[in-house]
Amino acid sequence: MALSVVVPVFNEEAVLVEFQRRMNAVLVGLGVRYEVIYVDDGSTDQTAHLLQRLQRSHPGISYARLTRNFGKEAAMSAGLQLASGEAVVVIDADLQDPPELLPAMLAAWRGGADVVNMRRRERLGESWWKRATASAFYHFIERVSDVPIARHVGDFRLFSRRAVDALNQLPERGRFMKGLFAWIGYPQATIDYERAARAAGETKWPFLKLVGLAFDGITAFSAAPLKVATLLGMASAGSAFAYAMFFFFKALILGDAVQGFPTLIVTMLFLGGLQLLCMGMLGEYVARIFTETKGRPVYLIDVYEPATVPSNASAGR
Repeated sequence: MALSVVVPVFNEEAVLVEFQRRMNAVLVGLGVRYEVIYVDDGSTDQTAHLLQRLQRSHPGISYARLTRNFGKEAAMSAGLQLASGEAVVVIDADLQDPPELLPAMLAAWRGGADVVNMRRRERLGESWWKRATASAFYHFIERVSDVPIARHVGDFRLFSRRAVDALNQLPERGRFMKGLFAWIGYPQATIDYERAARAAGETKWPFLKLVGLAFDGITAFSAAPLKVATLLGMASAGSAFAYAMFFFFKALILGDAVQGFPTLIVTMLFLGGLQLLCMGMLGEYVARIFTETKGRPVYLIDVYEPATVPSNASAGR
């Protein structure tokens, strides 16, 4: 197998047929043996039936259905485990990432890159708020992460066989795939492209879900929040000591009685809030440790139907 294309899907019935049409047109023209692995992450619409129908008409399609919705990170992990190609591409089915870029990605791989990053030059169809928060997140995590995470690069990437084998060795349950993609290293290449708006359907990433993913990424690849908590604790303790010395010498030298009940209450509330904030930061890391120690699998596969004839020639018949 020369090429595997991993497509995680969740409730994508509105766009699947068009995605497969465009993907098939690209793959047939590549002249290589391929497979397209759809990983259904517990869809509740007609996605599963559409995938079964597409597999019957396209022998190069493999289909896996997870037992429930485990999340996109788990679905991508399942697809990478199932992929057998010398090159593996991960792409979403919403057509924001154009399949027509596969030839350029393969050319970069043949040129020696083990990881081909697709960097979004433009993000069409997204609100200014989402673009601004995404940019802020990439800038922040680039500064605090233990490994350099590429800016404005999503999950649309190509991996060599040895890069996929390295990713499949990583055992953690709380998976932030963008960080794992960066952690493995290996020679990388970057291609800029214009990301289109969704072809159909609705986004599966509302704002609060994106915030949760950002927290997962920060706690998975940086100890910066814990360091911030330590610095805040030192700063507040130092400020409290300096404040106490001020009132001590004021009372000792000037003879003023110590007053200021409102100041005392405000100070206590500030320190209490600061303690809760630091405890919350610590709790995020404790929760990650708790998740890892349980040792549960990242995902469970309910159904897996491999491709019958993984070939570009088969798709043209």
